[in-house]
Amino acid sequence: MHNGIYFEKYLSEADFEYYLQLVLNEKVMVMNYGRVFSLEEANLTYKGILKNNVKHEDFGYFKVFNKNKNIFIGLGSITINNELTESEIEYMILPEYWGQGYGSKIIYELLKKAEKIKTIKKVIAITDPNNLASKQILVKNGFISCKVFEIDDGSIVEEFSKEIIHIV
Repeated sequence: MHNGIYFEKYLSEADFEYYLQLVLNEKVMVMNYGRVFSLEEANLTYKGILKNNVKHEDFGYFKVFNKNKNIFIGLGSITINNELTESEIEYMILPEYWGQGYGSKIIYELLKKAEKIKTIKKVIAITDPNNLASKQILVKNGFISCKVFEIDDGSIVEEFSKEIIHIV
């Protein structure tokens, strides 16, 4: 078991190497997108990440590191809609760190970020219906399966949601 994580926002081209470790890894990408990204797709999506990361200080895409060993383990993201009422969370972890509690910790920390914004009422997460580990992590963190649907590329995904209750 690990002793904690910390986030650092993706901020520059210098961080692209971290992103590539994930999106060019077949095990990671089959679990998350059903296939590995091409280098061109990785470049395009990373440019979008950098653009998105300047919109809001507390939200965006983050590199995730093991706190004690200062080792890159994956990505965590939290994006927010324009009305600031709903956010979406996502994570990817390098395979050598699977099954060590990092997924649960990343989800927990992302939820804490969402809960700080009083206007957010709901957090969603989308996963492959066959990714049983991610589904288990989401349910453990209070998410409920809402629907299974087909996305633009023909893949089937499952959406989970969690209502955020702010105590006044």
